[in-house]
Amino acid sequence: MEVVIVPDATAGGELIAEAMAALLRRKPDALLGVATGSTPVPIYQALAAKVASGAVDASRARVCQLDEYVGLPGGHPESYRSVVLRQVVEPLGLSTDSFMGPDGTAEDLVGACQAYDRALAEAGGVDIQLLGIGTDGHIGFNEPCSSLASRTRIKTLTEQTRLDNARFFDGDIDQVPHHVITQGIGTILEARHLVLLATGEGKAEAVAQTVEGPVAAVVPASALQLHPHATVVVDEAAASKLKLAPYFRATYAAKPAWQGL
Repeated sequence: MEVVIVPDATAGGELIAEAMAALLRRKPDALLGVATGSTPVPIYQALAAKVASGAVDASRARVCQLDEYVGLPGGHPESYRSVVLRQVVEPLGLSTDSFMGPDGTAEDLVGACQAYDRALAEAGGVDIQLLGIGTDGHIGFNEPCSSLASRTRIKTLTEQTRLDNARFFDGDIDQVPHHVITQGIGTILEARHLVLLATGEGKAEAVAQTVEGPVAAVVPASALQLHPHATVVVDEAAASKLKLAPYFRATYAAKPAWQGL
């Protein structure tokens, strides 16, 4: 696992966006796995700026979701489909045909989960998967003690998660769905490159457990240690509890520029 410590969220967004741009230059039809929430927004803004300036051509790129609420219609402004369309697909100038995600409105939700796993495989697999991390170490909606071999499946949101997400629903927790579809940890680990971005002191303990602790289901993000190409990008605050921070700084400073992330 490579750990890169950056000054702030903007720097992290630019670094990851350049890695995505480099991927698109090598593979114009790359499948980009995206996450929602506030943390990855600087990535999407930086990548959109590169596209607008002509620094990279994203016209053949494909985009796929990490998770989705169950029961929200696709056109609901807070469905993750709508969020990804607003933050990623439209700013990159892509059509909705380039976008894929699980169907949270399906009558057969179990079948929809299995269909999404198949669709990702049939698309050739995810080339780069962006991830955030919760304060408890969760990735996607894989809460602590999720199986490290789990596939795309239905998960029940905790009361705290629904309370946290109520800010996107006019502060009304009753509007927040009780269930989601999420890529499982086993599904996530099949992506060719995993990139986790974490910012803020509130994520410091989770980052330390993910990077320096044992691989354990109680910290789902620790499964990244099992991946052959996993990158963790953290700002100074999120890196504040890393015992090996000096080592991570030294190795990244000495890394050949041609290697990229």
